Amino acid sequence: MALKDGIPFGVSLPHRSPDTLDMAEVRHVAQRAEALGFRDLWVTENTLDHVNCFDPVVVLAYAAAATTRIRLGCSVVVLPVQHPAMVAHQWSTLDYVSGGRATLAVGLGREHHFREFEVPTAGRVGRFREQVAILKSLWTQERTTLDGRFYHLDGVRMSPKPVQKPHLPLWMGVGHPDAVRRTASLADGWMGSGGSSIAEFGASVPILKAALAKAGRDPEAFPISKRVFLAVNERPDVARAELDRWFREVYFNPNGADASGIYGTRAQVKEKLQALIAMGANHLLLNPVSRYSEQLEDLAAIVG
Repeated sequence: MALKDGIPFGVSLPHRSPDTLDMAEVRHVAQRAEALGFRDLWVTENTLDHVNCFDPVVVLAYAAAATTRIRLGCSVVVLPVQHPAMVAHQWSTLDYVSGGRATLAVGLGREHHFREFEVPTAGRVGRFREQVAILKSLWTQERTTLDGRFYHLDGVRMSPKPVQKPHLPLWMGVGHPDAVRRTASLADGWMGSGGSSIAEFGASVPILKAALAKAGRDPEAFPISKRVFLAVNERPDVARAELDRWFREVYFNPNGADASGIYGTRAQVKEKLQALIAMGANHLLLNPVSRYSEQLEDLAAIVG
């Protein structure tokens, strides 16, 4: 059985790289991924970055105009450093202009995000909860009122509403065990980050499934995903060198290729993807780190 017959696969758009990004290749990858049957295209949000990185809503709107069916997602938008009304409007608009194809994954972010955007870390979980409530309300209610600790909205309106009902899928891309547990009550799906290790993913899945069961939700029907940075080459040493460069220059993590990434021949990559599925993944985001158009064909052959 082909891997794609078991779970859906997404693929990353070229959007973050230590090299110059080619818009013709972005368009080609979006259209070719759709033709090859990948379920969704994904990007990240890294506003202040030491490498090239596109704004997620802008590049996904570009991809939406170049495609007709494939879904469009970002994992993650760092919610606490933004106003939720702006995020709600951007993503509702993206869902509207794409004909109902958007998926938003949000996260708490890291210390440097709060420092760079001059947002206090105190109460960040409470801030995050209020933001999630505002997103959902603005997407589903005619008027939104909230008198919270951090946000105060008095009967405000927002349109257009998302095409998807009750609203576009809201996933979480969080890693701390407490945050993973919160996912069960707040979100519609979960994605482990590309920088997190495969071992961490394996440890998070049972925590999430237990929390889902406790919340009365079906763990088998809940999207459980991981972004996987990878490199495919019939010479495993070449693939390893490509992935090493990515983790060294983008993540400043010289050991990331072994702990968090997947590299090797098509057969080797397929075997490692099967291991992630066995850990509980029912969706995987495949993120090539170079040679995007060429790697896309390799990945299509791997997943079937």
